Amino acid sequence: MKVEKLLLELESLCEKSGYTIRRERGAFRGDQCVFEGEKLIVINKNRPAETRAAVLARVIRNSDPDELFIKPAVRNELEKIWTRLDRFHAQDEQIEELS
Repeated sequence: MKVEKLLLELESLCEKSGYTIRRERGAFRGDQCVFEGEKLIVINKNRPAETRAAVLARVIRNSDPDELFIKPAVRNELEKIWTRLDRFHAQDEQIEELS
């Protein structure tokens, strides 16, 4: 699946979960927050599409993906992203243990 199509699917899933998505510029990666009672996802629109997809995938994972219908092709891509994120976090934990 092309990354732009995946981004559209992930944005749709996040919106179905009650999030409003804002695309902004700045020196940040992006994440979710609650601001004045509104669930927001702020994404850096200058980041590569893969990074934006990873931010959305992390939000979906944290908001109980089993309650959403996720197309099989999209779920497959999400699982790949989640695996990469898990490996990244495991490496960070190993580095912290060595420090």
